[in-house]
Amino acid sequence: MKLLASLLLAGLSLGACAPVMVPAGPVIREAGIEPFVAPPLPWTLRPAYAFAPSPPEPQPSGPRPESMLVMPDGARLPLRVWRPEGAPRFVVVAMHGLGDHGGNFLAEGGPLLAAGGAVVYAYDQRGFGWTSPRGYWPGVDTLVSDARESIRLLRARHPGLPVFLLGESMGGAIALATSPRDVDGVILSSPAIWGGPYLSALLRSPLWVASRVLGPLALPASAAGITASDNEAALRRFARDPLTLREIRFDMLKGIVDLMDAAVAHLRSCCGEVPVLFMEGGKDQVVPAHIARRALRDAQAPRVAFYPEGWHLLLRDEIRADIARDILAFMSNPRATLPAEEAGRAWIAATPADP
Repeated sequence: MKLLASLLLAGLSLGACAPVMVPAGPVIREAGIEPFVAPPLPWTLRPAYAFAPSPPEPQPSGPRPESMLVMPDGARLPLRVWRPEGAPRFVVVAMHGLGDHGGNFLAEGGPLLAAGGAVVYAYDQRGFGWTSPRGYWPGVDTLVSDARESIRLLRARHPGLPVFLLGESMGGAIALATSPRDVDGVILSSPAIWGGPYLSALLRSPLWVASRVLGPLALPASAAGITASDNEAALRRFARDPLTLREIRFDMLKGIVDLMDAAVAHLRSCCGEVPVLFMEGGKDQVVPAHIARRALRDAQAPRVAFYPEGWHLLLRDEIRADIARDILAFMSNPRATLPAEEAGRAWIAATPADP
């Protein structure tokens, strides 16, 4: 009986510390696009000098948001834009990764895509960037719903133009979970597909416990010994940007695992009606390349572009011009095969047998 009581108390304790999630609220309006009104920047620690001018307050990377996507529950998602010099040829709706925001995500890649004729939109997803509340996981369903509303709103802004969904890392997992049918193509840059059977119980179980016992506590966003890109300037920029999350709550990490599980569950059905291009770097340490390769092999993903010198943040890496060129080529003719897909087929074919 004492053992049973102890187990019951432990279970109640875990329930009392359930992960915090801030999903979308009730519908109060029609979704729309409104002018951007800047909230105060998050407070960041910076030096102050008594006998010399203090350094200026850090500013967010990338262009200032032009407008906000307002969701049906009233949530406001700041929207940044990169425009081509002439008339746009296609529309890109872009979703950033964990801890990032729309401006920093495409600081290098946005201008490259715009130079090729794309009008590129990148919004801050709930819980990140300039949104409120910041640092809390909104849930997979809410992120997917926001993506669908964003596509609808931006397609309506550019009638007649082809629309493409671009997701990096966490954003790629959201794109997979969204499985949109109202776009002309989907580009998944290093999508977060380290879920389902590819995330071992040795990692999953401790995180489940930590999300309930230590949910409000946080870990550094950058894990020691893991490099996301060979672009050191971009990594330094992420570290000092006031809108990036430098610490991630345990319950948000649990939400990321839920998202990766959903992304893996959609892998086999993702590539039917709409052309989907996976872009993978051979040096990816964030979503380890050997994990991504197994997942894509098992899902029989038909189109994988592989870049042996690419890391995780492909549109920030030193090979970003090649990545942007292939994205533009895919959008120009989504059914045509890219040269990097030949390398992708060879890479997938060489996947070692499962242990």
